[in-house]
Amino acid sequence: MADGIPSLERIPRVDRVRSVMNALADHIDRAGMQPGDKLPTERELSLALGVGRSTVREVIRQLQALGVAEPRVGSGTFLIRTISPATVHMPLSLDMSHLRDALLQTLEVRRGLEVEASAVAALRHAPEDVPAMEAALVEMERVHIDKGTAGREDLAFHLTIYDSTHNPLFSRLIEQMREAFESFFEQPFDRPDFARRSFPFHRELFEAIVARDVALAREKTYSILAIVEEDIKDMSR
Repeated sequence: MADGIPSLERIPRVDRVRSVMNALADHIDRAGMQPGDKLPTERELSLALGVGRSTVREVIRQLQALGVAEPRVGSGTFLIRTISPATVHMPLSLDMSHLRDALLQTLEVRRGLEVEASAVAALRHAPEDVPAMEAALVEMERVHIDKGTAGREDLAFHLTIYDSTHNPLFSRLIEQMREAFESFFEQPFDRPDFARRSFPFHRELFEAIVARDVALAREKTYSILAIVEEDIKDMSR
């Protein structure tokens, strides 16, 4: 116990960011913290661990990038997802200064992830996963019909597919790229009709997953991403 915070002890100078990350993960695990719980303040962590606030801030930034913590103005930093010392951290950064290249790079990763996720979801989804997928799809369709585009809702639908795989790595990996996609979909190359041609394939993808048709789920995902790639290349010329 240090400075009133259970399970936190002062750490040595060597590799402090990693040490603080491990110490905080250990504290979250031992304290039984749950999503929605507030993390210790920068001052509390700095005093308890014997490190500067700049080190603590860097750790908090990394936890944000990993989708583990969320700052709330005037309230502090809150836990979004539980972690432990055994958690493997895979920080990801994207250079968005060249938007077209960054989007095509992320699309290559999406293709590998989403095609396989659709196949796995078709194999593994539980009955209770279907209403969540369908609700996200219906919302996507509603917004698309109303506005002609539905970028965030599209992403939300795909995340329900990831969840239906029951492999948390799918959703965690895509969440680390979410900021790039969300900022892009605010105004994709000033073209509100971006990827509009892929819209009908989403319901077909959903139906393939529900029917446990692995090959068709893969095919529909390829079709969606092929249109996305075509539009990125066309709109960024």
